[in-house]
Amino acid sequence: MSAKSGDAWVEGPGGARYWGRYGAAGLLAVSPQREVLLQHRAHWSHFGGTWGMPGGARHQHESAVEAAVREAGEEAGVPPDLIVVRFTSVLDLGYWSYTTVVADATERFEPVVSDPESIELRWIAVDRVDELDLHPRFGESWPALAAQV
Repeated sequence: MSAKSGDAWVEGPGGARYWGRYGAAGLLAVSPQREVLLQHRAHWSHFGGTWGMPGGARHQHESAVEAAVREAGEEAGVPPDLIVVRFTSVLDLGYWSYTTVVADATERFEPVVSDPESIELRWIAVDRVDELDLHPRFGESWPALAAQV
Protein backbone atom coordinates (compact mmCIF):
# COMPACT_ATOMS: atom_id res chain seq x y z
CA MET A 1 0.00 0.00 0.00
CA SER A 2 1.50 3.33 -1.05
CA ALA A 3 1.47 6.41 1.18
CA LYS A 4 -1.07 7.92 -1.23
CA SER A 5 -3.44 4.96 -0.96
CA GLY A 6 -6.54 5.52 1.11
CA ASP A 7 -6.87 1.82 1.94
CA ALA A 8 -7.11 1.93 5.73
CA TRP A 9 -9.72 2.04 8.46
CA VAL A 10 -10.65 5.29 10.19
CA GLU A 11 -11.94 4.96 13.74
CA GLY A 12 -14.44 7.50 14.97
CA PRO A 13 -15.75 8.40 18.41
CA GLY A 14 -17.17 5.37 20.16
CA GLY A 15 -15.09 2.98 18.05
CA ALA A 16 -17.14 3.05 14.83
CA ARG A 17 -14.91 2.10 11.90
CA TYR A 18 -15.12 3.43 8.35
CA TRP A 19 -13.09 2.36 5.31
CA GLY A 20 -10.98 5.00 3.62
CA ARG A 21 -8.22 7.12 5.16
CA TYR A 22 -9.31 10.06 2.94
CA GLY A 23 -12.99 9.15 2.91
CA ALA A 24 -14.76 6.93 0.44
CA ALA A 25 -17.02 7.21 -2.59
CA GLY A 26 -19.38 5.03 -4.59
CA LEU A 27 -21.00 5.21 -8.00
CA LEU A 28 -24.74 4.81 -8.43
CA ALA A 29 -25.09 4.25 -12.18
CA VAL A 30 -28.59 4.71 -13.60
CA SER A 31 -29.44 3.00 -16.89
CA PRO A 32 -31.69 4.50 -19.59
CA GLN A 33 -34.28 1.89 -18.45
CA ARG A 34 -34.31 3.47 -14.95
CA GLU A 35 -32.33 0.69 -13.28
CA VAL A 36 -29.41 1.08 -10.92
CA LEU A 37 -26.27 -1.04 -10.92
CA LEU A 38 -25.84 -2.75 -7.55
CA GLN A 39 -23.13 -4.93 -6.09
CA HIS A 40 -23.81 -7.96 -3.89
CA ARG A 41 -20.95 -7.55 -1.43
CA ALA A 42 -18.60 -10.43 -0.60
CA HIS A 43 -19.37 -12.08 2.73
CA TRP A 44 -15.94 -11.26 4.17
CA SER A 45 -16.39 -7.52 3.51
CA HIS A 46 -17.83 -4.89 5.87
CA PHE A 47 -21.58 -5.66 5.99
CA GLY A 48 -20.90 -8.61 3.69
CA GLY A 49 -23.80 -10.28 1.93
CA THR A 50 -25.69 -7.01 1.53
CA TRP A 51 -26.31 -4.99 -1.64
CA GLY A 52 -24.84 -1.57 -2.31
CA MET A 53 -23.10 0.37 -5.02
CA PRO A 54 -19.56 -0.23 -6.25
CA GLY A 55 -17.16 2.03 -4.40
CA GLY A 56 -14.35 2.28 -1.95
CA ALA A 57 -11.59 4.32 -0.40
CA ARG A 58 -10.48 7.58 -1.93
CA HIS A 59 -6.77 8.02 -2.53
CA GLN A 60 -4.86 11.11 -1.43
CA HIS A 61 -5.54 14.07 -3.77
CA GLU A 62 -8.31 12.13 -5.56
CA SER A 63 -11.73 13.75 -5.91
CA ALA A 64 -14.80 11.83 -4.85
CA VAL A 65 -15.96 11.59 -8.48
CA GLU A 66 -12.55 10.26 -9.58
CA ALA A 67 -12.60 7.70 -6.77
CA ALA A 68 -16.15 6.54 -7.49
CA VAL A 69 -15.48 6.10 -11.21
CA ARG A 70 -12.15 4.32 -10.55
CA GLU A 71 -13.65 1.97 -7.97
CA ALA A 72 -16.68 1.19 -10.18
CA GLY A 73 -14.30 0.34 -13.00
CA GLU A 74 -12.19 -1.89 -10.76
CA GLU A 75 -15.10 -3.68 -9.08
CA ALA A 76 -17.76 -3.78 -11.77
CA GLY A 77 -16.14 -3.06 -15.12
CA VAL A 78 -18.06 0.22 -15.45
CA PRO A 79 -16.83 1.93 -18.63
CA PRO A 80 -16.00 5.55 -17.68
CA ASP A 81 -16.82 6.81 -21.18
CA LEU A 82 -20.46 5.74 -20.71
CA ILE A 83 -20.92 7.64 -17.42
CA VAL A 84 -22.29 11.19 -17.14
CA VAL A 85 -22.29 12.50 -13.57
CA ARG A 86 -25.61 14.01 -12.54
CA PHE A 87 -25.04 14.92 -8.87
CA THR A 88 -23.28 13.96 -5.66
CA SER A 89 -24.58 13.41 -2.15
CA VAL A 90 -22.19 13.61 0.80
CA LEU A 91 -22.41 12.05 4.26
CA ASP A 92 -19.87 14.08 6.27
CA LEU A 93 -19.11 12.89 9.79
CA GLY A 94 -16.38 15.48 10.32
CA TYR A 95 -13.57 12.92 10.59
CA TRP A 96 -14.71 10.81 7.61
CA SER A 97 -17.01 11.26 4.62
CA TYR A 98 -18.74 9.16 1.99
CA THR A 99 -19.77 10.62 -1.35
CA THR A 100 -22.42 8.98 -3.48
CA VAL A 101 -21.89 9.91 -7.12
CA VAL A 102 -25.10 9.52 -9.11
CA ALA A 103 -24.47 9.19 -12.84
CA ASP A 104 -26.43 8.33 -15.93
CA ALA A 105 -25.13 5.45 -18.02
CA THR A 106 -25.57 6.60 -21.62
CA GLU A 107 -26.29 2.97 -22.49
CA ARG A 108 -26.94 -0.18 -20.49
CA PHE A 109 -23.67 -2.13 -20.35
CA GLU A 110 -22.93 -5.59 -18.98
CA PRO A 111 -21.19 -5.28 -15.60
CA VAL A 112 -18.24 -7.56 -14.88
CA VAL A 113 -17.34 -9.08 -11.52
CA SER A 114 -13.65 -8.23 -11.73
CA ASP A 115 -12.42 -8.55 -8.15
CA PRO A 116 -13.19 -10.61 -5.04
CA GLU A 117 -15.27 -7.83 -3.41
CA SER A 118 -18.37 -8.79 -5.40
CA ILE A 119 -20.52 -11.90 -5.29
CA GLU A 120 -22.71 -10.56 -8.07
CA LEU A 121 -23.50 -7.38 -9.99
CA ARG A 122 -27.00 -6.68 -11.22
CA TRP A 123 -29.10 -3.95 -12.78
CA ILE A 124 -32.14 -3.50 -10.50
CA ALA A 125 -35.27 -1.52 -11.34
CA VAL A 126 -35.42 1.59 -9.14
CA ASP A 127 -38.80 0.52 -7.71
CA ARG A 128 -37.41 -2.91 -6.68
CA VAL A 129 -34.21 -1.85 -4.87
CA ASP A 130 -35.80 -1.82 -1.43
CA GLU A 131 -36.70 -5.52 -1.84
CA LEU A 132 -33.00 -6.40 -1.42
CA ASP A 133 -30.99 -6.77 1.79
CA LEU A 134 -29.22 -3.41 1.49
CA HIS A 135 -25.98 -2.28 3.11
CA PRO A 136 -27.30 -0.36 6.17
CA ARG A 137 -25.91 3.06 5.17
CA PHE A 138 -27.04 2.62 1.55
CA GLY A 139 -30.47 1.60 2.82
CA GLU A 140 -30.67 4.77 4.90
CA SER A 141 -29.78 6.94 1.92
CA TRP A 142 -31.83 5.07 -0.69
CA PRO A 143 -35.23 6.83 -0.22
CA ALA A 144 -33.71 10.28 -0.85
CA LEU A 145 -31.61 8.96 -3.75
CA ALA A 146 -34.55 7.11 -5.32
CA ALA A 147 -36.60 10.31 -5.35
CA GLN A 148 -33.88 11.91 -7.49
CA VAL A 149 -33.01 9.12 -9.92
